Amino acid sequence: MIKRILTIAILGAAIISNTGCKSNSGFKTINGISYKIIKDVPGKTAKMGDIIEFNFSVKVDTLPGKALVIIDTRKGDGQPKVARVDSVKQRGDFQAVFPLLSIGDSAVVQVSCDTILKTVPPAQMGHLPTWLKKGNTVNITIAVVSIKSMEEYQAEMKAKQADMQNEMKAKAAAQMPIDDKLLQDYFAKNNIKAQKTASGLYYTIQKPGSGPQITEGQVVSMMYTGKTLDGKAFDSNIDTSIGHHGNKPLVFPVGKHQMIAGVDEGVALLKKGSKATFYLPSPLGYGENAPPNIGPNAVLIFDVDITDVKAGGKNEPMQGEPQQQ
Repeated sequence: MIKRILTIAILGAAIISNTGCKSNSGFKTINGISYKIIKDVPGKTAKMGDIIEFNFSVKVDTLPGKALVIIDTRKGDGQPKVARVDSVKQRGDFQAVFPLLSIGDSAVVQVSCDTILKTVPPAQMGHLPTWLKKGNTVNITIAVVSIKSMEEYQAEMKAKQADMQNEMKAKAAAQMPIDDKLLQDYFAKNNIKAQKTASGLYYTIQKPGSGPQITEGQVVSMMYTGKTLDGKAFDSNIDTSIGHHGNKPLVFPVGKHQMIAGVDEGVALLKKGSKATFYLPSPLGYGENAPPNIGPNAVLIFDVDITDVKAGGKNEPMQGEPQQQ
């Protein structure tokens, strides 16, 4: 927790004031911050409403000629940070330099540790890192990667999302025959006669239930146990040693994507009182991004019991939601 507090303090310290900054040659002042443009590439500067992508690092001058790196976005996930260029509302906000920069530009903003210390709660003062002491200076270096209009940025994000979706569909299509073979072998070994839907979902119904078939938007109450193909249970509201849900039904609206695809589809094949088993190829389950206790591209089995069915309302929330794996 202290690490997070200090990170916020470093980046937001200038919002309090910046009167403690050292006076260095070439530094200018804007909106209460000391800054210097260290690389000036010809080009249009960012304007209000633009989206700016930038890398930044935070270094602390601990001794003459020595600096300690606190944050460097190039070394984390390697992804630049994104911000909208707006009129700063508080004096001292380091983002006040954004309208001065163009693509390829770099700037440094200086903040005194004296200023940062003013933002740290008294209860945390005994847990500060050694570099955070009076007289030290924090340097926030900003390097602009790109500047786009909001329209350009939104179009780019939409295209990236479409590419990701196409990639996911291609991976799912490649995985489907692999999982189908695993299920076919499982059915043969265990003498199971399952029905198959167009999506690739298999299911068996042990108890048909009564009344009309469940339709999209209706709210169902369901008891369940989820297992991998080797029989290892990973979640349940029946066996509280697994899911810890207290034997309470999972209540959710059908067809509203609040459940994984295979369960959402399978429930719509049932009625109130139905008991069934769903066999999910991994693309209809958690896919390659499955939780660690399940594993990537795992074929799943769900034993379900529909205890109640009711009419749904608008924005019906899920109740008794399974734990995040």
